[in-house]
Amino acid sequence: MNFGLTRSVAVTFLVSALFLLFVPVSRADDTAALYKSKCAMCHKADGSGNAGMKVPDFRSAAIQKETDAQLVEATANGKGKMPAQKGKLTEAQIKDLVKYIRELTKK
Repeated sequence: MNFGLTRSVAVTFLVSALFLLFVPVSRADDTAALYKSKCAMCHKADGSGNAGMKVPDFRSAAIQKETDAQLVEATANGKGKMPAQKGKLTEAQIKDLVKYIRELTKK
């Protein structure tokens, strides 16, 4: 019996298992968590907005007809009551949030 090969297979398996434990969550999961922590308090988890605060519904035709660039601009620089997120979020995070907002109409 070749214990060197068995040990090599065991080490490979262990390293693979440890790698899976420490791999960061997927980007989609990160964006969902980011939306929940930064947006959902006003825009609700489903994007329907807080009517009492006059927060727009992300699923509405008015929001969905805006271009990605317009939504990135509004998120980065603020719009109306919405505070600017530039400097608080990276450009990539803002773009990911815009994609996430687009997906809310499909849920």
